[in-house]
Parts: sequence; structure tokens; C-alpha cells
Amino acid sequence: MPGDLHTHTTFSDGSTPAEKLPFLAKCAGMTHLAISDHDSMRGIRYAYAHPTQEGVHLIPAIEMTAYDYERAHRVHLLCYWPDDCAPLAEFCDMMAERRRVAVLQSCRELEEICPQFRTEEALELARDSGTLFKAHVMRVLWQYGLADGMYNDVYRSLFGLKPVRGRILHTPRYEPVDDVLSLIKTCRGVVVLAHPSVYHSMELARELIAAGRLDGVEIDHPRNTPEDKTELLQLAKENDLLITGGTDYHGLNTVTPRPVGAFSTRDEQITRLETLAKARKMSNKKA
Repeated sequence: MPGDLHTHTTFSDGSTPAEKLPFLAKCAGMTHLAISDHDSMRGIRYAYAHPTQEGVHLIPAIEMTAYDYERAHRVHLLCYWPDDCAPLAEFCDMMAERRRVAVLQSCRELEEICPQFRTEEALELARDSGTLFKAHVMRVLWQYGLADGMYNDVYRSLFGLKPVRGRILHTPRYEPVDDVLSLIKTCRGVVVLAHPSVYHSMELARELIAAGRLDGVEIDHPRNTPEDKTELLQLAKENDLLITGGTDYHGLNTVTPRPVGAFSTRDEQITRLETLAKARKMSNKKA
């Protein structure tokens, strides 16, 4: 049976607690689940502590944020079965602090222009994450009828990048793609380029695949375009890459809500992923 290998919880910018997701995966017929929260050790540690829950096998995972400075785009890299190691924990702590500082500045500015908004309420929503995301700010506004949803017109006016920069946008600094890929190698993770269509990363995908720096590509994703899916499938076949899929589940915190398991990874690809992860850990032990 398949697995949903891309989901988010209250450990980052999702609205559903991690302990609920295995039940949702089970109801969707999934045998495997990856809680892949943004730049957070919490989902990794949860999976290592709960290898099987509700009959569903949990795969330790994280979605790491990087930046393609050549093309001026964010990049998301899914990392599966990483070691719970100091370099990865330090990266997550660093990103949590950068996010916290950036979004707190946005909150201070929002309090000046919106008297109904209180930073403390956003921090309460963010308590499981250990940092602060724009999603937590938007949830406060949405619940008071001050926004037209999570990521619609009000979000764009406050946090948008293009065509006009949002009036309270402050962005944390992201590490270069090369550095994040090197970190994933250090922690012996299996690296998959997430949803290349979302951040216009097809050119980067071709470059990284040609350099042998990816183990796989995420194809079955709600925001990948049909054209990109076709090319990614061809590239994966030509380069013997893993083919993964996931819902990118965020619960309420999304434009178009989709249930866990709406997009998935086939069981033979999950077997390949786990075999590769085990081989990497065994080769390091022998060395």
C-alpha cells in the first residue's frame, strides 16, 4: 500500500497535531507516513519515537528550506531518514531563530495597523513549533474575520513578494542549496527535491540531477504542473531516481484543503527509499 511522504503538523506551519496524522493516514489506506515539518527536528524525533502508530509506519523526515541564489528562488528539499545529529539540530535551531525574529518584526508592525491583532495569540498557536510562522499570524486575523482566508488577498497585501512587496513582510535568511545538500549528506539522509513547480525549480532540478546530487524527485504533488511532471518522470527514469509523492498536508493552513493521502508514493518506491537509507547507515558503520 502507498504512503503520504509530505505532510505538515503543528510542529511547523500545519494546523493538525502530529499524533493525529497516523490515524488520518490509516483512514486513507496509507501504510506509510512522513511528517516532514519545515526545518524542524520535532517530526524526525516523533517518528523515531513512534515507528508504528495506528498500524502506519512513520518515516523520519524534514522539509529543509534553502535558497537558489543564482535564480533568486526558495528551494525545498525533503530529507528522509536523517540521523538525529548535532549539525542538523543546529541548522534547525538557527532557522527557528531566524523565523522567529523575522515574523515577530512583522507582528510588531501589524499591531500598529490592526488594533484587533495581538502577537501573544499568534505565539500561542505556534507553541508546538518552537518558532513563529506567517500562518500563525494569518490564523489570528482569519478567526476574527479580518482576512479572507489563510493565503488570499489580505495575505498578499501583508506578506506577498510579487508584484508588490507585502507591507509587513520580513524574510529570514536561507542557506544556499549547496550547503543544505551537504548537510543532508552529513546526516546520511535521502534527499528528494520537493514540488519543483512551486518555486520554478525545474532548471535547478536538471542541474542537480546532472550533478548526481539528488536521490529523488517529488512528482505526485498537487501544485506540480502536468508539463513538469512529464519531464520529471523522464528524468527520474533516465537517472534511476526515486519517485515520491505527497499531499503537502497543512490542515486548515492552506489555500485548497486536501486530506492526508490525496497524493502518495507507491509502495515499491518506499521500499527503494528505505533500502537506500539503510545502506547509507550501514556503509558509515563499516567505515
